[in-house]
Amino acid sequence: MQMKGSHMLNLGTHSSEYPDSYYFASQRYPQRYPELEGSLETEVCVIGGGFSGVNTALELAERGFKVTLLESYRIGWGASGRNGGQVIRGIGHGIEGFRNDIGQEGIDAINQMGFEATEIVKARVAKYKIECDLKMGYCDLATRPRHLRDFEEDKAWLDDIGYGYETQLLSQGDMHQVVGSDAYVGGLTDMGSGHLHPLNLVCGEAAAAAELGVQIFEQSAVVDIQQGERCVIKTAKGVVHTDRLVICGNAYVAGLEDTLEGQILPAGSYVIATEPLTEKQCQRVLPQDMAVCDQRVDLDYYRLSADRRLLFGGLCTYSGRDPKSITNALRPNMDKVFPYLKDIKIEYQWGGMIGIGANRLPQIGRLRPNVYFAQAYAGHGVNVTHLAAKLIAENIAAESSRIEVFEKVKHMRFPGGRAFRSPLLALGMSYHRLKDVF
Repeated sequence: MQMKGSHMLNLGTHSSEYPDSYYFASQRYPQRYPELEGSLETEVCVIGGGFSGVNTALELAERGFKVTLLESYRIGWGASGRNGGQVIRGIGHGIEGFRNDIGQEGIDAINQMGFEATEIVKARVAKYKIECDLKMGYCDLATRPRHLRDFEEDKAWLDDIGYGYETQLLSQGDMHQVVGSDAYVGGLTDMGSGHLHPLNLVCGEAAAAAELGVQIFEQSAVVDIQQGERCVIKTAKGVVHTDRLVICGNAYVAGLEDTLEGQILPAGSYVIATEPLTEKQCQRVLPQDMAVCDQRVDLDYYRLSADRRLLFGGLCTYSGRDPKSITNALRPNMDKVFPYLKDIKIEYQWGGMIGIGANRLPQIGRLRPNVYFAQAYAGHGVNVTHLAAKLIAENIAAESSRIEVFEKVKHMRFPGGRAFRSPLLALGMSYHRLKDVF
């Protein structure tokens, strides 16, 4: 079988261009930006051209700041342009464990921000008319009865606080209303969450930022940062002098800032895309065109693209190495869920690094009064990145101090340096996988 994107190289060394993904093949915003050359002055310099960096720049430009953005490769080159495209309410993981750090007031604030995050994405798409195939509708999938019990508690909480979107608990007998598979014992639908084309979103947002005056530079990897009352950021051919600095390297922050690098672990996540399905096949696979995700540690997540492909992702790895064949690694998972698609061809395969912190809470804050950062979204970054950008912009503009609730949580540094972070986390994740079995 001839397969597009079959040459997967190590993500730390491969081409500075986009991977050969379905997203790249269907990109609607092909703008390129120049490499930084020479010296310039700015009010805010943002490092990183993913969702966090681009939206921080856009939020600040909307507030009248002079902003410069530096990207090592291309806008959306990392996880922002390679992910599953799911926009899911919340910050991704429970926050009850942080009660001692943030109290009930902090828990309530973060819960509310989790709802706000999806609204920011929807508002951004509408305001700038970004063509990114945004569609609402999402379902959490239960593979164990305990997942259903969690869904019941979640549903009761959403009803109690007056969540503004329709949710529905599904029994095992109801599941074919949402997904054409016998793999699940129930689910919880949420019409306030959904899915989109992530590369088109981030590139559309970059185009909007550039229209507002943000200076964007691609192929401009940062080689040195000097923090101080004014920061100096150097690239191979240029230098930026700035009043404030925002570091949004996330999984690719290694070498930029020691503290941030020590608090995050890059983990591989992968996606395959089928050939276009027929309308009949789509109606059987995902009859309501929802994005879905199960609750296992080694989770499956999938959805339909606008041109009726099944985008099937998962396979989180911690070794820093890609599978020899992403298709061979992921296809058995897809066939287990949808055995009747075994003859459907896979046309694209790709992967990327996501950033994971030890406590699974997004890391948003300041290293010093004029140096901000955002990272470690643990696979839930499409909407939480947009929230992080807004919190940082609000603080820089002296509009709010909401960022402080995240700063109250202390983040553990992964022990052992680069060589030992991945094996240690892999050992911990193996324990959680065993819990999935029982």
